Amino acid sequence: MLDADMTADAHRAQLIHIETDRRLGHEWDEWDGRPLPGNGDFSAPPGLFFGFATLSIGIGMAVGAALIFLLGPRLGALWPMLPRTLWLALGAATVATWLWFGVLLLSFYGGVLGLPESWLERGPYLRLMSLTSYVSRGFGRRDWVEHAAIDVYNALAERRRRKVGKGELLVLIPRCLSKQALDGVLAIAGRSEVPVFVSTRGQLARRVIRERRPRAVVAVACERDMMTGLRDVAGRLPVLGLTMRLPNGPCRDAMLDLDVMEQWVKRLVEA
Repeated sequence: MLDADMTADAHRAQLIHIETDRRLGHEWDEWDGRPLPGNGDFSAPPGLFFGFATLSIGIGMAVGAALIFLLGPRLGALWPMLPRTLWLALGAATVATWLWFGVLLLSFYGGVLGLPESWLERGPYLRLMSLTSYVSRGFGRRDWVEHAAIDVYNALAERRRRKVGKGELLVLIPRCLSKQALDGVLAIAGRSEVPVFVSTRGQLARRVIRERRPRAVVAVACERDMMTGLRDVAGRLPVLGLTMRLPNGPCRDAMLDLDVMEQWVKRLVEA
């Protein structure tokens, strides 16, 4: 039998931890089980997103100005021109940001895509969505603002009129769809001969994308998971994101607009 002192002095074995990737639906872990507003339908007009986006950009610029103002004296001690340089940089960033935001508004409401997708819906827009989502949480409007943001993103992405082959499109769905919705998705995908993947974790979705190498993705998820998925994938791969209705709460018997799904698949897949 080992001596107590020997046990205390002995090297402890390293405990191995395996970090698992986020599971779909984790954003709803705080749900208290009560019925969701609007029977789980968070549809909202695009103007709601643009209003919160304006507020978010303003807050971001105000925070930047406050930091320069507060830290200016200490920064000036390092280099007298540093505060002035930072103010000029903030001014230039402010002008560029508002100009870009104006192009975004024109692209959406005017129907004229003023920038390439890497500078619009698949570029800075993804970061603006994240910032706006964060700000809207403080007002209790997160899901509605995210829904509006996704609708704006989809409208811009659809106007690119992208076409891919049958084997180049991938449909990603969550496991929480109702049987009716699942059967509908499988029927649509079957008619267009495109593969469908049921994802339970973000890591698995990214893995199937790496292995299948699609040229476009149609993804189905709730607003919260869709926002995360777009940030993960849309910058590298064209995505259309279809949000769901949650009549029985999150992660259970979710419904979706099958007509929209069919329209997207038909438009993407070349005849």
